[in-house]
Amino acid sequence: MILYGTNPIAWSNDDDWSIGDHLSLDDCLRDCREIGFDGIEKGHKMPDEGSALKAKLGEYGLRFAAGWHSTNLLVNDIETEMKALQGFIDMVKAAGGDHINACECSNTVHGNDDIAVNDRPIMTDAEWDRFARGYEALSHYAHEQGVTMGYHHHMGTIIETPEDIDRFMAQAGPYTRLLFDTGHARFGGGDPVAILAKYVDRVSHIHCKNVRPPVMRDVRDNGLSFLEGVRRGAFTVPGDPDGCIDFAPVLKIAADSGYSGWIVIEAEQDSLRYEPLSYQGLGYRTLRELAARVGLR
Repeated sequence: MILYGTNPIAWSNDDDWSIGDHLSLDDCLRDCREIGFDGIEKGHKMPDEGSALKAKLGEYGLRFAAGWHSTNLLVNDIETEMKALQGFIDMVKAAGGDHINACECSNTVHGNDDIAVNDRPIMTDAEWDRFARGYEALSHYAHEQGVTMGYHHHMGTIIETPEDIDRFMAQAGPYTRLLFDTGHARFGGGDPVAILAKYVDRVSHIHCKNVRPPVMRDVRDNGLSFLEGVRRGAFTVPGDPDGCIDFAPVLKIAADSGYSGWIVIEAEQDSLRYEPLSYQGLGYRTLRELAARVGLR
């Protein structure tokens, strides 16, 4: 069964809290209910305690889809990382969820306005080995408790390009799963359809993010930060004619593979420029119409 969700970064950004600070959590959740989403991922304005989060979302008829967890495997020992992960697992389960969006953030630049996204960290062979082994251990640890960790390939991080994804998925073990993100795949220099086709059997969660090519080129060519790209409108929703991603073949691959789970519109924008109710509604309607066309149910 397919569930349709969104992420509150379309209303209030989690990396730059000044973006969308004028909107409350209730503004966000009211819009989600009006649009018809099944659920939503976690944002910084939501309760951090799982049962309180579940209750808050329940007020609007929404389910908890997933939450971002930053790993720090390149600087911490595995015991420290497991302890931190355990706290997040407990929160996710109490909130009624079973998925974690994980990303290595010990050296990421995506939240730093002073560093160009082009200047992302690159791992040595020894770091690749440490990271892949550590992440697999954390994935197995979560799996034993009924929770899936999906690795979020992301701009400005160690796993960004198609080559990064290939190496990571080859080195990591059987419990490692991929959170597939169309926008980060495209911005990272890849073909979203080709990447999903290659790894769909190991994909645990799908983010549908569209990309505005002129802004993407501006970020790359002029050495801008990831956050500056967000402010300039690098990302948008499915169905926006300014975007360059065709979501029909993406959903067709999911349908043909028997994918079951969340399809999430995760498209951070400046909510003063791009009104969330309108844009998220467009994205939701677009995905539902395309899914019906390709047989994704």
